Amino acid sequence: MQSRGESKKGKALKYISRNYDLYLLILPAILYIVIFHYWPMYGVQLAFKDYIAKLGIVGSPWVGLKHFERFFNSYYFRRLLLNTLGISIYQLIVGFPIPILLALALNEIKNSKFKKTVQTITYAPHFLSTVVLVGMVVSFLSPQNGIVNEFIKMSGGEPVYFMTKPEYFKSIYVFSGVWQQMGWNSVIYVAALSSINYELHEAAIVDGASRLRRIWHINIPGIMPTIVILLILNVGRIMGVGFEKVFLMQNDLNMEASDVISTYVYRSGILGAQYSFASAVGLFNSLINFMILITVNRISKHVSETSLW
Repeated sequence: MQSRGESKKGKALKYISRNYDLYLLILPAILYIVIFHYWPMYGVQLAFKDYIAKLGIVGSPWVGLKHFERFFNSYYFRRLLLNTLGISIYQLIVGFPIPILLALALNEIKNSKFKKTVQTITYAPHFLSTVVLVGMVVSFLSPQNGIVNEFIKMSGGEPVYFMTKPEYFKSIYVFSGVWQQMGWNSVIYVAALSSINYELHEAAIVDGASRLRRIWHINIPGIMPTIVILLILNVGRIMGVGFEKVFLMQNDLNMEASDVISTYVYRSGILGAQYSFASAVGLFNSLINFMILITVNRISKHVSETSLW
């Protein structure tokens, strides 16, 4: 008699053989994830070892949590944590709602030519490379001939050295990012708004609802699942301040505000050749992100019944 497990296995094989073309289609994506995202995790063990080049990763001696303790007791730990969290939370508070507001505004524009023009203008900065973007920011804020300082001088003020003042770093980082990404990030909300049944709006108009009322009671609830999912994803990356842009904007004078975990990992691991210590710092950062993602997802599932899984 065929066991229950063998029966299930047979059904699964039949299902796969019937839909083999779909599995072939997804195979490159699975291979990409395995090779470039899971296989490199092999190197995570470096965080728990004292890496010696001639012994390799496997042969190097285990040291437990030595590198984590060293990082937690480091002089830079508090500064790195506060800067990383500060930039991320600032970016989330300012950068997350703006694409939603832009999408809601675009949805209300009835002139299609004007709407497409606005969309093109707001999408365009997304295609600039980070190097070009930072170059533009530095040029605009230059104390010699930058356009911002020209306005300040015309108003009777003194030129401001924005890029060398720690107190301006976070705002420059966040608002330049908002300018670059708000159009692109609004695309998914515009798509979600287009799926809302227009009969709801017609019924609301008959009932005398104003435009703001319809936005508040129809459009925003209609895109709320999309907002929640993207919010979870954004919160899950809260410790993941991008390395490239911070590194390009960083200098010795603004280091107090611009030094984040990712740049510290680069300095320790690549420049300082402290591979095990840098791995421990990077792993700590990833674990915090993972825990935040799990927590926010559970809270969202409990409160709104919308979650990633």
